[in-house]
Amino acid sequence: MNYVIPKMARACVLTEPGKFEILDVEVPTPGYQEVLCKVRAVAICGSDPEIIRGDLAGEWPPKYPFIAGHEWSGEVVAIGEGVAELQIGDRVAGEAHKGCGFCFCCLEGRYTICQNYGREDVGHAHYGFRVNGAYAQYAKYSVKSVKKMPDKLSFAEASMVDTFGVSLHGLELIGIRPGGTSVVIGPGPIGLAAMRLAKAMGSSRVIVVGRGSRLESAGKLGADDLVDITVSDPVEAVRALTKTGPDEVFECSGAKGTINQAIRMVRKGGRIVMLGVANADALEEIPLKYTTHNEIMITGSRANPNVSQKVLNMMATGQLNVKDMITHKFPLEDFDKALDIFVGRKENVVKVVLLPNGDE
Repeated sequence: MNYVIPKMARACVLTEPGKFEILDVEVPTPGYQEVLCKVRAVAICGSDPEIIRGDLAGEWPPKYPFIAGHEWSGEVVAIGEGVAELQIGDRVAGEAHKGCGFCFCCLEGRYTICQNYGREDVGHAHYGFRVNGAYAQYAKYSVKSVKKMPDKLSFAEASMVDTFGVSLHGLELIGIRPGGTSVVIGPGPIGLAAMRLAKAMGSSRVIVVGRGSRLESAGKLGADDLVDITVSDPVEAVRALTKTGPDEVFECSGAKGTINQAIRMVRKGGRIVMLGVANADALEEIPLKYTTHNEIMITGSRANPNVSQKVLNMMATGQLNVKDMITHKFPLEDFDKALDIFVGRKENVVKVVLLPNGDE
């Protein structure tokens, strides 16, 4: 299969903090162990508005102009030297992280916490955060950061692999008790993905804690019980529903106070994973004696190492439905409208997917 690759193509370019334009940019050339991909679908992530506003300018992104976006899928259209695993025409889904490959964390397979983070000179890349990403018609990626898609999946579905991968990594860190009860705090896209995965992996009951339209979405998408934080104290409500407390709690909001709530609601010997990203200066008071005496495990979780192929396979076999979480699709030219709906939580939005090269 041969593709006609243009010299210039459209991309959503951040020109300065808070400003972006749809511009013609030069199509990149893949280097050693890199592939050039035609981006067919790219979903808006909860971290993207921060990057677009310039909240973390100097770090994410390190400089302007910049192309954000990291939840994507597409087709391989050109191959650089040293690529053995992929061929032109392969349908692939991407990851945001590429570790250096030789630090202690990378050698353990924990490349999302690479000790050489930010050092492109030694091979690290964080696509859409520090290195140009996928809000574009074409993007180049390391072969380490793309996975082949099963043929059954649409590109829009495969663009959800990052969202579900983040949740799956957290679930793998603390495990799921088969036949047990799980709680999700924060029914955003990551929380809804955690809810779906918990059910798929053996939890017999998933309680979702939140409010507003997102809590309503959780009910429609499969939650067994809903706790509205504007009506009930979440700890009391969960304890009333479970008697001894849930086996696992997935904190997906990053809001202040929720870790304390998770500790108070989980059962003795229970486990908590922090999937939500709090503000950099957020601090949390926790009941240390209570946590110690009840052997409650709390762990952080970052991104989606070594889970993308698992998620893609679960999607393809029907174990994991993601179609109904994609509530909106837009062409790249309507990025401003897509972002407004996502950030403003309008029209019962869950996930917004952009189609840089048109419909499939």
